[in-house]
Amino acid sequence: MSESPNQDFWARLAALVRKEFNQIRRDRRLAMSLIVPPTLQLLLFGFALNATVSNLRLGVVDDSRTPESRELAATMSESKSFRLAATYFSVSDLSAAIARGELDAGLVIPYDYARSLQNGRQADVQILLNAVNANTAAIAQGYAEGVIQSYNQTLITEGGIHAQFQQVAASDVSRRGRITLTPAFLFNPGLESSWFIVTGTFGILLILNGSLVSSTAMIKEREAGTVEQLLMTPAGTTEIIIAKITPLFLLLMVMVFFAIALMKVAFGVPFRGSLPLVVSASALCVLCGIGIGTFIATFTKSAQQSQLMSFFVNPPLASLSGSLTPVEAMPHWMQPLTVLNPIRHFGVISRAALLKGSGIDTLWPNMLALMAFTTVLLALSVWRFRKQLG
Repeated sequence: MSESPNQDFWARLAALVRKEFNQIRRDRRLAMSLIVPPTLQLLLFGFALNATVSNLRLGVVDDSRTPESRELAATMSESKSFRLAATYFSVSDLSAAIARGELDAGLVIPYDYARSLQNGRQADVQILLNAVNANTAAIAQGYAEGVIQSYNQTLITEGGIHAQFQQVAASDVSRRGRITLTPAFLFNPGLESSWFIVTGTFGILLILNGSLVSSTAMIKEREAGTVEQLLMTPAGTTEIIIAKITPLFLLLMVMVFFAIALMKVAFGVPFRGSLPLVVSASALCVLCGIGIGTFIATFTKSAQQSQLMSFFVNPPLASLSGSLTPVEAMPHWMQPLTVLNPIRHFGVISRAALLKGSGIDTLWPNMLALMAFTTVLLALSVWRFRKQLG
């Protein structure tokens, strides 16, 4: 009794999948590229791309040369934000050191500093910041304001001294009425910037590695001539396409679980929400990457051409994803473009699910967008692959 067409389909598909797994197993470089690069990239992004700035090199010009001025310089350098690098005799020497890149900030204490404190008058000190890196300068300004504000509180509690400091760009605190700000940091009480980085770059790694691995596998098989051999078998184009996608998808999902475990162990990212929701979004993101890589491979004839074409696709996706910098920090005309990026939607899902504990009732628009991107990209890649086989 002959087997049914449905049984024939699954038998041929299983044989093709085993063939793809054996081919990947023989290619050790391709198998290693599924584990080693994502691990190194996730660690590199998490530790290197850190918005926290510490041990800023501080130079001091102390024209007062009094115990009070030395106390202020010591207060600035005792915090982990600043590290006393050198003292200078003039502001010009301090500015020259900042221009040469030897310092990140400079503190200028005037000659009448101690006298102003003793007479109860306002004492002005100047902070010079190296603003070549605007982000570092803004963070350093906030650190300096925080240190001086804390020092103000110390002076107020001391008997006989009731002076206030005023810094450029700082608010006026010399009035009688005062407002006390008590911040509460939700979802990230320790202000761990690596949590924002790794949950965002996770999507970049899925798209990047999915597209590179799939395009490389397709091109290598075409160069080896095995695609033509597959056309001589009873298998149809649908079975060939599914058999090529399935092993890559399963191996990349192993990378997904490994990356999730790495985020938990190495960076302490909390898992407050639904892990199956994150895994489901990861699976859609992997399929998006496979679709992009397969689509690119159908337009190229060599691995070099594929890499060059990927250069015009993957960097814009990473830049417009909001993974490394918030979308709100982008120009207003550029922000709507991020809606057309699957990495943007995956970043929203991973951060909201892991850090906030959000569920599908809140994240369904992003999941729906990921499903739409996956369907369109896979349909385009299958259409191009069918056309190439024809």
